[in-house]
Amino acid sequence: MSYQQITISVSDSIAEGLADALMECGALSAAIEDAYAGTENEQAIFGEPGMPAEQVWQQSKVVALLGEHDDAAAVVAAAAEICGLQNPEYSNDILPDQDWVRLTQAQFDPIQISDRLWITPSWHDAPDGNAVNLQLDPGLAFGTGSHPTTRLCLQWLDSGIKGGESVLDYGCGSGILAIAALKLGAGSATGVDIDEQAIRASNDNAAQNNVQARFFLPDGLPAGQFDVVVANILANPLRMLGEMLAARTKTGGRIVLSGLLDEQVGELSEIYGQWFDIEPAQIEEGWARLSGIKR
Repeated sequence: MSYQQITISVSDSIAEGLADALMECGALSAAIEDAYAGTENEQAIFGEPGMPAEQVWQQSKVVALLGEHDDAAAVVAAAAEICGLQNPEYSNDILPDQDWVRLTQAQFDPIQISDRLWITPSWHDAPDGNAVNLQLDPGLAFGTGSHPTTRLCLQWLDSGIKGGESVLDYGCGSGILAIAALKLGAGSATGVDIDEQAIRASNDNAAQNNVQARFFLPDGLPAGQFDVVVANILANPLRMLGEMLAARTKTGGRIVLSGLLDEQVGELSEIYGQWFDIEPAQIEEGWARLSGIKR
């Protein structure tokens, strides 16, 4: 069975309403994506405690899946009427029937992070039985090791964890950094994320890797300091969270920051230089990692 995929470009004010209306009018699924994804105008969406969170891209596209024989024009027209849109333009592509599970799995191969650290989906055998292998499948939470910022943090953990450290992964996503820290020898690892789905995914991934990590929403994080604090988020929340992250780091402990661009290194180094002796940045594909020692 084939499917029809319709795509409608809309502003942020109407995107969610249109997606809901398409589902109401018979779409099998509807998703909202950044209309500029993959271009220099791509817009990051994030949220942190105490700061407003953008939930939809300013210029979005609603992508809906219809059955092979559904009347796409009628579905779009009915959904548009519900939302008060006048004759929206849309594209309609035919998706041939495929083994979607196998097709998706084929896109994710094992990722080598360092000489001894690999990330391996569950449907693959570990490429190196003597290496540290993280078993991690793509899911709803961000972080599979394919993004430069995640690799930069994993590489730091590979060389920086000496054994027995307490680690805080702030903005844990899939839990990959907390899990990696434990498998590399950390004594304990705690993750924090604002998204309940990320907490669930992190707990599932920790169980899959047979490690004992704890994951919390921000308000649930117990008091205490850590030997290593890792925050792979974005520059704006890093700016706002500096004092809190510094307070969570033990004197003499290490901080690792990523999610910032090369051109943001100077500003973030100055901010975190209030509390840390910042080391030279490491850059990969335009993304940067900062690290430092707490004074």
